[in-house]
Amino acid sequence: MTDSTTYQPPRVWTWKPGNGGAFASINRPVAGPTHERELPVGRHPLQLYSLGTPNGIKVTILLEELLALGQRGAEYDAWMIRINQGEQFGSGFVAINPNSKIPALVDRSGPQPIRVFESGSILLYLAEKFGAFLPTDVATRTECLSWLFWQMGSAPFVGGGFGHFYVYAPVKIEYAIDRYAMETKRQLDVLDRHLADKPYLAGETYTIADMAAWPWYGGLVLGQLYGDAATFLSAHEYKHVLRWAHEIASRPAVQRGRLVNRDTVDGAPGLPERHDASDFDRLASLRAQSGTS
Repeated sequence: MTDSTTYQPPRVWTWKPGNGGAFASINRPVAGPTHERELPVGRHPLQLYSLGTPNGIKVTILLEELLALGQRGAEYDAWMIRINQGEQFGSGFVAINPNSKIPALVDRSGPQPIRVFESGSILLYLAEKFGAFLPTDVATRTECLSWLFWQMGSAPFVGGGFGHFYVYAPVKIEYAIDRYAMETKRQLDVLDRHLADKPYLAGETYTIADMAAWPWYGGLVLGQLYGDAATFLSAHEYKHVLRWAHEIASRPAVQRGRLVNRDTVDGAPGLPERHDASDFDRLASLRAQSGTS
């Protein structure tokens, strides 16, 4: 790789496959499928194709919260899409998300299947479908949606920016890490100031805005993302974010949602696929047997 202090961009950019990055084998500058692969379909109306990254966890948290409310129609099958193996470029997945990013959802409860892609869109779709975790009064609903879309627009700086250069880039580039660390800390400060006098992002009520933001910002300050990033970013400074993060982390549905579409979670077995609530009981038994519960 060219030294970052001497690199001069060419007049016309050309793709150089295999640049040494963590995702070099799957990243490419074109869209569309790379291979034929049908997606599996389970027995529930909601079919989720995802991975337990922060964007995927948003959706499994909401689904588990809906089930905890007694919304039986929110039962779902969750199928793992291994993005490091390029499964997001299979023809079946591209058919439900032309952008080839997880998560993607198919709702088969009606006469025709409905595809939903982009995590924020999925959260909004499910909240409206089940009439839960989305305020109905105009002011609070608007506040909720403002924070939902804030997260959707801001998190790429945390993931694709800070996380990429701090953890995944093939070389450590001081300018890039400093640039994105500064922006990530600014975003944490935005949240910290906002949460100083209210329990949740939309005010007094736990909503899809919290579910969207928690896997990113909660995960970051709780040390669940990017190795020692919480120490590097002085996460202890954001006391209100930490209070919010710990409170949401204590919710049973959030704890279940974190397990789905993951091989391991916090050094213990996860739940690569989820097809029934009893899967969590089997996982708990497996963890107990392995001494990692």
